[in-house]
Amino acid sequence: MYWYLKVIKDNYANFSGRARRREYWMFVLIQLIILILVISYASLVDDLFGSPVVGSILGFYVLATLIPWLALNVRRLHDTGKSGGYIFINLIPIIGRIWYVVLVATEGEFGPNQYGPDPKGEGFDEIDDIGRLEQ
Repeated sequence: MYWYLKVIKDNYANFSGRARRREYWMFVLIQLIILILVISYASLVDDLFGSPVVGSILGFYVLATLIPWLALNVRRLHDTGKSGGYIFINLIPIIGRIWYVVLVATEGEFGPNQYGPDPKGEGFDEIDDIGRLEQ
């Protein structure tokens, strides 16, 4: 939940800088869980009361998280050394989505690049970080 709140609160509309893979994938995971819960709740309310609220509740949530989601995607692309414009690769049917998933799953560039400093920091060793909780 830390990574989700970090994107929503700290970097709501921050399109500059870089985002680590962990930040990206944890946000995607929590976003997916929340979407499933919202759809389930809205469907339950729809079944119980007969009012179509699924679209309105889901639409509100998606609109509320659209800008942070776009900003996170752009910052993730920056970490791999790509321009934020690469997000439009998703518009290419099938191949574009696969290519985009490969891009965001690729490890970021080590050290600073044209978009900012390495979000892992200098001298970061992932082996030393295993088992530690992020604060």
